[in-house]
Amino acid sequence: MKLAIIVPVSPFETNEVLEKSVVHVKELASKFNARVVYVIDKSSEKDSRVELARNFGIEVIERNGRRGKRAGAINDALNYLKSFHPDFVLIMDVDVRTDEETIRNCIKALLNDDRVYMASAKRLIYNDSNLVSKTIEAEYRLLNFLLKKSSFKQFNGLIGVVRFEQILEGLNETAIAEDADFATRMHAKGYKALLVEGRFFEQAPITWRDFYKQRKRWYFGGLQLWKYRKEIMKVREVRASWILALTITYFPIIMLPLLPIGIPLVFYIYKSIRRLKILFGFLVYCFVLQFSAISAILDFLRKKEVGWDAIRRS
Repeated sequence: MKLAIIVPVSPFETNEVLEKSVVHVKELASKFNARVVYVIDKSSEKDSRVELARNFGIEVIERNGRRGKRAGAINDALNYLKSFHPDFVLIMDVDVRTDEETIRNCIKALLNDDRVYMASAKRLIYNDSNLVSKTIEAEYRLLNFLLKKSSFKQFNGLIGVVRFEQILEGLNETAIAEDADFATRMHAKGYKALLVEGRFFEQAPITWRDFYKQRKRWYFGGLQLWKYRKEIMKVREVRASWILALTITYFPIIMLPLLPIGIPLVFYIYKSIRRLKILFGFLVYCFVLQFSAISAILDFLRKKEVGWDAIRRS
């Protein structure tokens, strides 16, 4: 079994963030004798991050410009790995952290079922340092629960282990949400994704502005997926959950009447009265999400693309 690890790096990521990622990924790769490839979209000709990564013994693909953005970076890495031809590819972002057991569980799920194109684990937040990130941490708890129930499993960012042969066909570089685009195409072909035991940690936005920009992009990407509706409607197992994911999620304001139910839930989950402020966070969250959904719909109708901006790290 051969494993490769791909980490795309946008021009917005700092040297410090990159270095912490490299240290973690190198340690993880040593458990599997995996080949590691970082794809760095350079911010300038003098970008020192390329040399930083190579000084750690990491293979680096330099990109001048951002053709296809994250999808383009991953596609370039896949082409680079053709001669190595790994069985599986672990895709991570620079802020993602995981462990050996999680990756082994993902690989085991892929080995046990040829219809599984991807395996991943629940997502958790490790920077719940303010109201914004604490609210998103609570949101992820709900999303992990819903992901277990849904037959259409789409893992944000394609974070997880994918079969090389299936992802080798490439990600859609014109899609705003390349992860959801790829997941939809795979499910339409009769393949499935699995949620296994384990954890992938990542950073949440720490400002409502960054949260708004991130989710607007996600909503816009979701609207692009309707072009696959004829193909996905033929797959009975996933069509209902796919439709729900692309309809009801655009009206988060309907969650407001449920906020009172959150009081006992917060006590039950966190065992802390101080965490009740999350309910105020969810109040703001609903309005920011609704505004981002409306903004994405309007831009989609006007055929105005959304931007892909930097998100502050904590």
